[in-house]
Amino acid sequence: MLWSRSGIGEKYTIEGKAVNVRFQKTRRGEVAILPRKHYEALVAKAAEADEDAGTARLVARARGAIAAGAPLLPKHIVDRLAHGENPVRALREWRDVTQLYLAFKTGLSQGYISDVETGRRKGTAAALRRIADTLKVPLDLLVSA
Repeated sequence: MLWSRSGIGEKYTIEGKAVNVRFQKTRRGEVAILPRKHYEALVAKAAEADEDAGTARLVARARGAIAAGAPLLPKHIVDRLAHGENPVRALREWRDVTQLYLAFKTGLSQGYISDVETGRRKGTAAALRRIADTLKVPLDLLVSA
C-alpha cells in the first residue's frame, strides 16, 4: 500500500496489468483516481458486460418463446425478411401455402392477399391477424414498425 497526501494508493490488477489507484475523500464521498487509459478499459469492459447481459436476456426470451411453441424460422426466411421482402409472401411460401388457400382459410379474397403481398395495400390489423393465425406465426412478423 502506498500513502500519499491525497489519500491511500493501492495497486490493483486490470487485465493482468498493475494499476495504481488513489482514493480521495471529498464532500460527496470517496473517489478513485486512476490513469485515463485504465478508466477507458474499465468502461469498455462494463459495456461488454452490459452487451453480454443483454444478449443473455434475448437468448432467454427466445428459449422461452420456443418452449411455448413459437415457430423457429429458417435462416433463408429470416434473410428474406431482413432484406425487406414482404413478410406475408415470404411466410406464406415458407408454409407452402398458395394465395388461394390462404384466402379460403382467412375469409379474405385472393386479390386482397395479392395486394398486401405486392404492397398495393397495407392490410388491416384484423386481416393481418387472420393471416398470422393461419400461417401460425406471431402477428408482429407481419406488421411493419
